[in-house]
Amino acid sequence: MSESFLSKRVDGSAAPLAVGDLVAILIVIAIGMNSHNTLTGPVALLETAAPFLLGWTVTSVPIGAYSAGAAESAKAAVPLAIRSWIPAAVIGVAIRGAVQSAFDQGLLIFLVVMIVTGTVALGGWRWVAFKLR
Repeated sequence: MSESFLSKRVDGSAAPLAVGDLVAILIVIAIGMNSHNTLTGPVALLETAAPFLLGWTVTSVPIGAYSAGAAESAKAAVPLAIRSWIPAAVIGVAIRGAVQSAFDQGLLIFLVVMIVTGTVALGGWRWVAFKLR
């Protein structure tokens, strides 16, 4: 019997990666909000993070960020996170841009910042996690 698509993409051994990824994404957004003086509490953080977490959910599973291979080494885990984050950031920025037209002029800059900071945070945390094993 063949494995299902989902069972090939999600493995229980990758659960610590999911927790760390969630924390990394929330930290990136919290730092950004803090720098713009918009971090007013956990509800504001979650409202701002929601489009990016949705994007992450939609992209990370099909790409395999939580597959058995991702849980084996930084060599596999880091590129899978980066390949997942780039489209996740695009989805997040698109949703935020659609909701808040104030972003219109700075949308491209916002996208670049989210791609770079998210890539550094997710890739960096995963790399450190495997080094500390």
